[in-house]
Parts: sequence; structure tokens; C-alpha cells
Amino acid sequence: MPIRLACIVGARPNFMKMAPIIRALENNEFDGEFEILLIHTGQHYDSNLSNIFFTELGMRRPDVSLEIGSGSHGMQTARILEGIESVLLKGAPSGGKYDYVVVVGDVNSTLAAALAAAKLGIRIAHVEAGLRSFDKSMPEEINRMVTDTVSDLLLVSEPAGVTNLVREGRASEDIKLVGNVMIDTLVHMLDQAKDIVVAEQFGVKPNHYGVITLHRPSNVDDVKILADLVAVLIDISSHIPLVFPVHPRTEQKLEQAGIRVKLEKAPNIHLMGPLGYLPFLSLTSNSRVIVTDSGGLQEESTFLGIPCLTLRSNTERPITVEIGTSTLIGSNADLLRSSLHDVLHGKYKLGRCPELWDGHAAERIATVLTN
Repeated sequence: MPIRLACIVGARPNFMKMAPIIRALENNEFDGEFEILLIHTGQHYDSNLSNIFFTELGMRRPDVSLEIGSGSHGMQTARILEGIESVLLKGAPSGGKYDYVVVVGDVNSTLAAALAAAKLGIRIAHVEAGLRSFDKSMPEEINRMVTDTVSDLLLVSEPAGVTNLVREGRASEDIKLVGNVMIDTLVHMLDQAKDIVVAEQFGVKPNHYGVITLHRPSNVDDVKILADLVAVLIDISSHIPLVFPVHPRTEQKLEQAGIRVKLEKAPNIHLMGPLGYLPFLSLTSNSRVIVTDSGGLQEESTFLGIPCLTLRSNTERPITVEIGTSTLIGSNADLLRSSLHDVLHGKYKLGRCPELWDGHAAERIATVLTN
């Protein structure tokens, strides 16, 4: 009898994390050991933020698409929980109960699927378990904590995750340090990404531009904070060109505040819409510096050895700050300006890649699931 898995994706970060896991599970090494049902909740409904990743990552199409769409956190989580419960109640395609529901990361789909499985007595494997920002104002932190509480197998990307889970009373035999599946995808796709021309369309040279991403409420909802950050970017762009893929939420806030026009008038700031994974990786991997409030970019920049100025006051990925290339800036415009000057003048710290961020985390996860 194969090991029956229901694997859940729903939002942009999930696809990069699940793609290498599915690839490892379907590898000839395991030769039919796994029966996999791939469920797409449809938490992200924009094709640039969802469906395109199946094509880019070479990921097989989902077996079930719930098409939940957007909504408040509570409403969206409830709809996903209800939808996944109905799928799980039908049992695995070959018959019988699932052995594991596999969830990744910290989005609403992760939490909802874990709750549905827990209520039905199905074991849960959580990839990226144990990450903590210790900031409960972030919805992702709530999702991480609750998911870990109900999960049976805790698959951890960095040592701090192990420490957090042990502190929270989890048994050591349930915790497995396996490495970072995001890096698996980066390693798998990097050569292909570097062949894509993105930055060059703006006339900027590789390693001679910065990349900007902003979307978190702490940076874009307060008009003064957003205006101060934009002022720094405009100032710095006189020294280095900046490419800025604008998140839809940020686009709305910039327009409402009347700030977007200032960015448009800055000759060395190049605005564009959201990108798929491959063109975005092409953009970031060829950059000199990244300014972001994204969690995943902290990890990717550390692997790539690119300075990352993280516009957050905390991080659930402390290893990227402790030994990697990330520096926590918060929403401090002055610190952002001085840090950018450090990068441009060669005064920024050098980082190194953490252990087990080697492109083989998914293979280790597959091995753990067979035991």
C-alpha cells in the first residue's frame, strides 16, 4: 500500500516550496511509494500570483482546485477549511484515509488545511515548522504557531526552528531539521532564470542595480512611512538604478497617497507589474542589492550572497541576519539610506549560506515521510 499524501498549495510562496517536494516524492528512487493528491485552494486568484507557477516550475496541475479566492482572514480560512475537509472526507483515490496532509509555510491555506486534517484525525506534516517572529500582529505568525501545535511531523528549515519547537514542548522525535525547500527551487531554476532578460529592458547592467519589493501594511499603509521610504529610494536612485515590481496592494496605496507620480518622474527608478517566479529570480539574482519586506527574499538573497535590506523590525528567519546577508531595517528611512550607502561603498557585511541549504531539502523530506 503506498503512503497516501494530500499536499496543499494556495498562495505564491507555496508553489516554490511544494514543487521540489512533489518532484522528490515522484522521483524514481521512491518508485511508487507515494500516492499524491495535490490540492490548490485558490487563495491567490491572480494568474501572475498563482497559476503561472505551475507552468514555470514544471509542477503538475492540481488534482483538486477549490477556487476560494480572496476575503478577510477569517472568511478565507473558513472557506478553505470547509473545502479541504470535504476533499479529505472522500478519502484517498486508492481508497482509505490519508496518511499525511502536507502543508508548507504560513499562509491561510496552511492553517486551514492543518485544522481540517486535525479534526479528522489525519497526521499533518508541516514544512518550515518552528519559524517564529514573536510578533502576533502578523497573521502569518498566528498561522505558524497554530499549525505547529496541531502538526505531527515538524520539518524545519533552520536551527532556530528546532530551538523554538523544543521550547514550546514538542518532542524531539517529531522534529526533523531538513533544510530549506525554497533554496531547492532556486538551485533548480537558477540557470534557466539567468537566461531571461528582465533588468536589461530598462538599460541597466547586471550587478549594477537594486531591486525593491514592498507590500506589508507596516510599510505601505501609513502615508508618512511610505513617503519617507520612497524619498530615500528616489535619493539613492541617483547613485544606482532601481527596479521596482509593484505589488497590487502597494500600487493602490501609492496611488491613494499621490506618491506614485514621484516614482514615475525619477529617471533611474523603473516600475513594473508583478512578475512570475522565473523573471523575478532573474531580476534578483543579477542585482547588487535587494530592499524588501518579503520573508522568502531574505533566504534567497542569503543563498545568492546579495545584500538584503529587510524593511521589517523582526524576522522569523533569524539565520539570514545572524550569518546571512540580511539586515533588519524596520521602517526606518534613515537607516535604509545609510545601509544603502554602505552597500554602494563596499562596507556592507559578507554573509554565508546556512548548512543544509543545498538544494536537497525535499529529498530529505521524502525520506522522512517513508519512515
